[in-house]
Amino acid sequence: MPDDFTSESARPGQLLARGVCRHLLAHDFVSVEELVPARGLRVDVMGLGPKGEIWIVECKSSRADFLSDGKWQGYLEWCDRFFWAVDAEFPVELLPDETGLILADAYDAEILRMGPETRLAPARRKVMVQKFARHAALRWHATRDPGGMR
Repeated sequence: MPDDFTSESARPGQLLARGVCRHLLAHDFVSVEELVPARGLRVDVMGLGPKGEIWIVECKSSRADFLSDGKWQGYLEWCDRFFWAVDAEFPVELLPDETGLILADAYDAEILRMGPETRLAPARRKVMVQKFARHAALRWHATRDPGGMR
């Protein structure tokens, strides 16, 4: 089967997200892309672990992409761990030391630095797991029946 995901239509951040999702699955985390935890926020990748852990990964394809992101600190209250995912060319010295770091490409990734754990409150976790489930189900439905979405 040809791998057309890496075609010209895929943006660099999408390619990083695919590698991140593959790597998270190897750690028994399922993931979704572009989930909205709250109005005005949209995370690149959210992973849900086997014990209900919630990780957020922001994919940055360039220095300018990182410097233009003024919302990332708003994601911290919606996850147990936060990570940046970048490629091998990214200037990692720009990234805050108190966040996780993942080196990724379109095919895989590696966690270089684990993000510190800040456990979500049970009520917040319940909300996020429900959002995750609905987001995943809607994505699946759109794939299964593209014309059926309103």
